[in-house]
Formats: sequence, structure tokens, C-alpha cells
Amino acid sequence: MIYKYSLSFKIITFLVLSFAYQLAFGQVKKHHHKIAPATAVTSVPGFKFKTIIIDAGHGGKDPGAHGAYSKEKNVALAIAKKLRTALTEQVPSLNVVMTRTTDNFIELHRRDDIASENKGNLFISIHCNATAQKTDSERGVLLLVYGYHRKGEQLEAIRENASIYIEKDYQQKYSGYGENSAINAIVLSAFQQKFRKQCIQFADLVNHEFKSVDGRHSLGVKEQGVLVLQQSAMPAVLVETGFINNPKDEDYLNSADGQAEIVQSIIRAVKKYKQSFEDQQ
Repeated sequence: MIYKYSLSFKIITFLVLSFAYQLAFGQVKKHHHKIAPATAVTSVPGFKFKTIIIDAGHGGKDPGAHGAYSKEKNVALAIAKKLRTALTEQVPSLNVVMTRTTDNFIELHRRDDIASENKGNLFISIHCNATAQKTDSERGVLLLVYGYHRKGEQLEAIRENASIYIEKDYQQKYSGYGENSAINAIVLSAFQQKFRKQCIQFADLVNHEFKSVDGRHSLGVKEQGVLVLQQSAMPAVLVETGFINNPKDEDYLNSADGQAEIVQSIIRAVKKYKQSFEDQQ
């Protein structure tokens, strides 16, 4: 993918060049798509987990998915704002930054810029899932991390990436986008070297809280080509909080109790993730 010149562009460029150097000298190890245990977060000496970026998906002219009476952009923002408030209260040592706090449209590359400018250590993107049907029985949560994906498993990525087409000059900003893009493959490989394990580990922690504590149905942790995750120069996870076109899920997603439960599940995962780094210092 070709990015505009920004801090994130410099980071991605560095990663690409580093990967190319390793590849040339046979230093790149093969990675298998195994989900690591939730407790196996790897620490980096001297690393301080300080800043979380909360990204409320869609917004403004981009409503996202639709339910019978609600829109994804509004549900995502409501949950994101409650998550920010709860994190600030329960984990005061963390700096919490939101990519949007109102119903406005934020371009995908700008979300990345906000995360990079604030030196984020973890990017959490809040969304609602949906199927092609107006109403469906499909339900539950889904955790997405950026990665390789086979044909037939790209529906979530296609739907989330559709936001770029309402951006001005999207062809120039995302001219490298496409499953056959060589630069995408290089960027992804570099990304996997640095952040893939941490992404999967945090997603696994969140998934565990949703399933084991809240008793919610889960579609698990999947790797998808979602652009807002690819552009993040830090571990990033997209949380599909439920199917907005499922009547029961929609009621849950719009209820105060449902939103509070989602928020607390994410916070418990954040605390465990943060503690894992601290235990290894």
C-alpha cells in the first residue's frame, strides 16, 4: 500500500526495508497461523505500556452497517466513549486517546496518523458486524487482526474497507490496495514480524472474556485484510461487538447493560495484557 508522507509512512517504510534486508540474507523465519495462549504476551525490555487508541468505526457520511433501528457508527461511538471513560477511571496510569468523539467522518489514514502522533501502544477499533441480509440469525462477537486471508473469508474485510471509497482522492491514498499488490505482501510480512503475535494475543484475551465471562457466542479470532489495522504501526485489533442486523444482538448492542458488559470485557483484557508486560520487566 502507498501511504501519504507521515510518521506512519516512515515507520512502514522502515519495516519494509528491514524485511527486505532480512529476506535477502535469509534471516526471515516462517510463521504459522497458530493462536498463541492468552497468557503468553511477549515483553520487550524497557517497554512501557502507556497509551491506548480507541477507534470508533465509521462516522458521519459513513454509517457502517444498519440494524432495524440503529446504525453501526452510533453504536460504535457510544461503546468507544464508555470504554474511554471506564479505562480512565479504572486504569488511571493509561493515556486514552480517541480517533473521533463526535459523529464525524475520519479517513482511515487519518485514524492511523492520530494513533502514531499520540505514540499509541495498542489500537482498539470498535465495530458492529452484519450480513448481507436485512435481518439474520447470525450472532455473536468476532475479533479481527490484520493478516493473510483466503478467498471466501474476506467478507468482513471487504465491508470494513468500503469506507475508503467515500474518501476524497482515495485512489491516490490507497493506490497500492488490492490482494495482488506486491507492496501489500511486503508490508504485511514486515508487520507480521513485529506485531502479529501481540495482536493475536490481545484478541485472544478479549475473546476469552466475551466467551468465558459474559457467555456470549463467538466466531473467534480471525486474520483479515482490514485496512485500518494494516495501517496501524502498533498492535491493533478490530472488535466486532455483535451483529447489528440480528434483532437480539441489536437490542443488546443498544442497551446500557450490553454496552457496559462489552466495555468491561475489553477492560479486563487490557488489564491482563498490561500486566503481562509489567510482570516481565
